[in-house]
Amino acid sequence: MSKPSLILIGAGGHARACIDVIEHLDTFDIAGLIGNEEELQHECLGYRVIATDSDLPELAKQYQYAIITVGQIESALVRQRLYRQALALGFKLPTIISPTAYVSRHAVVGDGTIVMHGAIVNASAMVGNNCIVNTNALIEHDVIVADHCHISTGAIVNGTANIGIGSFVGSGSIIKQGITLCSNCVVGMGISVRHHHAENSRILTSSKL
Repeated sequence: MSKPSLILIGAGGHARACIDVIEHLDTFDIAGLIGNEEELQHECLGYRVIATDSDLPELAKQYQYAIITVGQIESALVRQRLYRQALALGFKLPTIISPTAYVSRHAVVGDGTIVMHGAIVNASAMVGNNCIVNTNALIEHDVIVADHCHISTGAIVNGTANIGIGSFVGSGSIIKQGITLCSNCVVGMGISVRHHHAENSRILTSSKL
């Protein structure tokens, strides 16, 4: 039985990491990638860049599934725009979970979210739509990660923490249990966050006790 085809919207470095997860998952055939004009007909790990964003309405007539594979460093605006565009065109955005990740059967992971190799999403955690849970990240019990967030490589979000819409948690950072980061926060690499932060906060130094 043939596998359904999947369009990858984005053709940069994060797309390569997504391809590796999708290949290991073996649920979809990758039909091609969406990039910019300069990337057209280039290849990414053997898959062609077949179109640009402007071609998505026509592709939606041919393909049922898509996922956003543009990366997110700090701002989530591009991923949010592409996600909304894909939904409006009628694409289904599947949840992609690496076979080497662990997602508790008591957790919830939203549509269009990718959980990368070695990541853990523990019991009663909730991860929203269009998120990246990157390689070896840990999302502990009862955490809420809202839509359009990126929990970067090796980051730790401890129990009952709440990560607001569009927030970015940098590689190797640690979020203390029970902490709330409001929407569009940016946590730098290797930062220890021990206090609540208002929306649009840029947290680039570790909290004191």
